[in-house]
Amino acid sequence: MIRFENVSKSYPDSQGGLREVTFRMEPGEMAFLTGHSGAGKSTLLKLIGLLERANRGQVWVNGHNLGRLTPREVPLFRRQVGMIFQDHRLLEDRTVFDNVALPLVVTGQRHQEIRRRVQAALDKVGLLNKARALPVTLSGGEQQRVGIARAVVSRPPVLLADEPTGNLDPELSLEIMELFNQFNQVGVTLLIATHDLALVEHLSRRVLTLREGRLVDDRTP
Repeated sequence: MIRFENVSKSYPDSQGGLREVTFRMEPGEMAFLTGHSGAGKSTLLKLIGLLERANRGQVWVNGHNLGRLTPREVPLFRRQVGMIFQDHRLLEDRTVFDNVALPLVVTGQRHQEIRRRVQAALDKVGLLNKARALPVTLSGGEQQRVGIARAVVSRPPVLLADEPTGNLDPELSLEIMELFNQFNQVGVTLLIATHDLALVEHLSRRVLTLREGRLVDDRTP
């Protein structure tokens, strides 16, 4: 499902890049990505989501060699990868419903299909009753749930999360992780970048650890 083969990515300021990273995730697997700030966690996720391209090596996702995709093929590929960010990135002047519907609107889905999928996604994250609310009226945990609903509304086979619980208290963090567990149980492949080592230990999943751009540990409980 996800395969890195000697992947390197560098930036002019030399911060946050990757050096010869190799690993593989099977379809339906869930894993955590850890490491210090600037270790390369966000870069690795961006390479999977094709927000960045590697300088060297090969990245494969869901059977696609990302280095060989043409610019025209990139938007179609991105529909297969849902991304969740720490800062939510919600449109403040749009309702919760409209925020979640955005990926479906962009791909030209029919109105009835959009309504059905958005309601199902909001119901899954426990926010169906907030569909007409504006993001500014929601708590931090609720805003993160909206971001999750938006990421899964297109039913992508791969879900990436970059510090999804970074601004949440421990109880809310566990609730968000339980949502991820539920998605994983229906076959979604998940890779979650986090600094919260206590949460990682609690959930007993595979852990990939980066240090200064290198993969220094890959362990499964």
